[in-house]
Amino acid sequence: MSDCIFCKIANGEIPVNVVYEDDRILSFHDADPQAPVHVLIIPKKHIPTMDDVTEEDGELIAHIMLKVKDIAKELGLNNGYRLVNNCGEDGFQTVKHLHFHLLGKRRMTWPPG
Repeated sequence: MSDCIFCKIANGEIPVNVVYEDDRILSFHDADPQAPVHVLIIPKKHIPTMDDVTEEDGELIAHIMLKVKDIAKELGLNNGYRLVNNCGEDGFQTVKHLHFHLLGKRRMTWPPG
């Protein structure tokens, strides 16, 4: 999608502080961190929301989930972390491109707000 900021980031059109990248996903530091460590993990394929994931995307989603622990380890999140996906308007999804927030290096509270 030509107007999607995360697609532009994935295509290298907008520079970010990259944590991890391969041919299917990109992880980078959040511009407005909500924890001492706050990175986003996005698929390079444009998928608007979690509700738009198809069976065809199953391998991609599994790949993201399997990389989370590696990214967390690389960032020194040895005492735990939180992985969040906001879906849709009520879920407060502000960018309509599937993404996961990986937060850590502080004790998380519940409910998150």
